[in-house]
Amino acid sequence: MYNIDIATIAIIAANVLVSLKGFNDTSFFERYKFSIGAIKAGQKERMVTSGFLHVDISHLLFNMLTLYFFAGVVINWFGPIQFFIIYAVSLLAGSLLALSFHKNEPYYSAVGASGAVTGILYAAILLQPTMQLGIMFIPIPVPAYVVGIGYLLYSIYGMKKRLGNIGHTAHFGGAIGGYACTLLFMPSLLHTETLMVGLLALPIILLFALEKMGKI
Repeated sequence: MYNIDIATIAIIAANVLVSLKGFNDTSFFERYKFSIGAIKAGQKERMVTSGFLHVDISHLLFNMLTLYFFAGVVINWFGPIQFFIIYAVSLLAGSLLALSFHKNEPYYSAVGASGAVTGILYAAILLQPTMQLGIMFIPIPVPAYVVGIGYLLYSIYGMKKRLGNIGHTAHFGGAIGGYACTLLFMPSLLHTETLMVGLLALPIILLFALEKMGKI
């Protein structure tokens, strides 16, 4: 897992370079962040560019470390081309879901690669469901699926509380993108990992149920 592939390096490098530019150039950050009003006015490129901007170093570091830990699993199973496809589809799915959920909020804005990264996370868990993670301050390894589901549940909380300038809605869109691509590339998982396929669908179903009830 720790032999980093050139595909992962390329994506991390792109995120670092664009984010650093955004940290030091407010006009650049404002021009390319996800903004409902600007996107509806025709600046559709923001749906992609916002996925390479970050709020600060800690936001960037968290997303890139998460990508680093899970990208290798996806690349080992599918190779770099399908990895890139999952990453790109997850990024776009995150932006599309955010646009759908916040279409009537012209001042809604967000940045971050976490939609795309969540897609890679979900793909990796589907492909290697027994994976466990060592987490700081927790003395025993934690199953990766618990981390993935917990992350999305926290995202629901972030959406309700409007925490930061982070694309919490995009996390779900990314998860859906990664989930769908993985099952499309390897439909046998529906039979071999039925339980995990069902478990990972639960927070996504919960999100749409809450949205339908007007709770988000």
